[in-house]
Order: sequence, then structure tokens, then C-alpha cells
Amino acid sequence: MSLSRVWALMTRHLYLLRGSWPRLLELAYWPMVQMILWGFITQFFMTHSNWVAQAAGVLIAAVLLWDVLFRAQLGVSVSFLEEMWSRNLGHLFVAPLRPVEFLAALMGMSLVRTTIGLLPAVLVAIPLYHFNLFSLGLPLIAFFANLLVMGWVIGIAVSALILRYGLGAESFAWVAVFALAPISGIYYPVATLPAWLQPLALSLPSTHVFEGMRAVLFQDAFPVVHFVAAIALNAILFVVAATAFLIAFQRARTLGKLLQMGE
Repeated sequence: MSLSRVWALMTRHLYLLRGSWPRLLELAYWPMVQMILWGFITQFFMTHSNWVAQAAGVLIAAVLLWDVLFRAQLGVSVSFLEEMWSRNLGHLFVAPLRPVEFLAALMGMSLVRTTIGLLPAVLVAIPLYHFNLFSLGLPLIAFFANLLVMGWVIGIAVSALILRYGLGAESFAWVAVFALAPISGIYYPVATLPAWLQPLALSLPSTHVFEGMRAVLFQDAFPVVHFVAAIALNAILFVVAATAFLIAFQRARTLGKLLQMGE
């Protein structure tokens, strides 16, 4: 066994780390996000121990709706990455395919992937935990649609990053959405967050969706204000993300990177 050969191989990976800020960021990312998220959950339940008993299934509903956002984002990102991995992106645009049509196809596949992935979990929750997500009624459609669009926004933004920085940024496809988990109020109200962080949380459509979900379960009332806020924020963010993708795509095509996209 040669330590020099071991060190040579390690050096190769160290150079990869040094030259790729997404890889360096990912190393500290997961422990930090988990610590912040579970810290807020612990802090909330220490002072609201009877909260779950007031609305049966509130945590299950939160988990299932969060999965809509995660799978919607992943549906766009993974469908885009599959074209990158197969080196097929450049070949697609030899045909008369417009970038807007390409994005529409990614969003369509995201809807399919989200439905296939989420439906079994929703159905299994009925006999196991006696919680039926469909019992939310029409508000469920509003929650689902807003989380789906927000997932598309994140997925499109991640795809733009990959076009700009290459496959070295592909880890964002799995980690980007979780950065928003601690401030989206999934398992606890926004009031649990520090006062300086609450305005940032309320600037996210997902926060309004989960606040609205709790209003339906606890107060049996549909929160119109949160619904309108989520729609408005989603519309703004969607325009920004789509514009960023189109700019990144045009730059990649101008530089000839669509056929040789790599690290």
C-alpha cells in the first residue's frame, strides 16, 4: 500500500472541492439546516405541548404538503438534469424547440412526478393514522397549486444555476428547497421565529400556505389573505426565475455550452 498514491487521489478530490463553491457549501449545509429546523421545532413544542391535540393530523398534513413542494421542485430539476447527464440538451435544440416550450414540458413532468409520488402516501395515511388529506376540501386545491408553482420556481432557478455553473452545481437540485424549510413554518407558526426573521418568512409563498393550512385545521376557516399573498408572491418569483433561466440559456447557447456542458 502506497500512501503517496492515496494522497495523490485525495489531492485530486481536494482540488475539486477548492474549485467548486457549491461542493464546499454542501458540506456545511445539511448539518446547519437540520440544526436550525429542529431547534425551532423543539423551541415551539416546549411551550405548546398540547398543540397537536387541538387538530388531529396537523403534522401529517404539514409533511404531505411539504412533499408537494419538494417533489414539484425535484420534478423540474431532475428532468432537466436527465437531459444534461445524457448530453442531450444541445440535440434537443437542434429541433425547432423553444426554451419556453422546454420549460413547459419540465413543469408538466413535475406535475406527473408529484402526483405519482404523493398519492400513495396520502392514501396510506387514511388507514394508518385515520387522517384524510382530502378532508381539507377546496382549500387543498389552493394549497397544492401554490406549492406546486413554488416548486417549479425553485426547480427553474436551480436549472438556471446549472446552466451557468455546469454540473458542479447539480447538488442544488437536492438541497435548495430545504434551505427554506426552517423559515416556511411547516411544523410551527411563523410567530415561533425571531422577530427579525419573520418578514423574510412571510415573503415566501410556502409560509402563507402552511399558515393557511393551520387556519383551516384549527379554525375551520379559509384564510383569503394568505391565499392571495401566496399567489402574488408566486407570480413575482416565477417571472424572476423564468427570466433568469432564459438569460442563462441564451448565454450557454452563445458560448456553445449546450453540447459540452460539464463541471
